[in-house]
Amino acid sequence: MGTQSMEVYFEEKLLAAKTQFERTIDCKHTEFDDLYPYMSEQPQFFWYKRYVAWQELLTVVGIAADLEIEWKKHFLTKQVSYIEAKILDAKVLDDWYETETKEEEIEL
Repeated sequence: MGTQSMEVYFEEKLLAAKTQFERTIDCKHTEFDDLYPYMSEQPQFFWYKRYVAWQELLTVVGIAADLEIEWKKHFLTKQVSYIEAKILDAKVLDDWYETETKEEEIEL
């Protein structure tokens, strides 16, 4: 696999992991729901699948970083800081979609 095709591959994997994580924030159906359909009735399942999607995102980002593939361009500055902190908490879930413009308005 050439360098260019590897970068494309990891960008696709990164965007897929980001989409999967965002779908868990929005409580939408993910591939994980298909693996454990009997668990969807349990309230803790939503937190569990968020952690699984978060870990998948961190794993893909970690591999991309190790291979020196630019991953930050696909995220807002705040999202990059959450990923670099590696801790999933309510603040990440609440503020994930917050835009840079909204932050700038608050600071003014």
